[in-house]
Amino acid sequence: MNIIKYPLSTEKSIRLMESQNQLIFIVDQQATKPQIKQAIEEAFNVKVDDVRTLNTHDNKKRAYITFNKETPAIDVATKLGLM
Repeated sequence: MNIIKYPLSTEKSIRLMESQNQLIFIVDQQATKPQIKQAIEEAFNVKVDDVRTLNTHDNKKRAYITFNKETPAIDVATKLGLM
């Protein structure tokens, strides 16, 4: 199962990245929070503090990833080419 599908690059996600050290990813509908956390940590070699999920009306699942203070979300976004 491919857990992480793609990152979201919206005005809201940029605001969250700057203010709360978070990034938003679209993830597999069946993925659990522990699976999402593990996938993000392994894919980007970072420490994740919290994972919150939201199922959208168009049958997509968003994962709001809060990174550890040692890992700026902007660094991960730069790796992904969002910045």
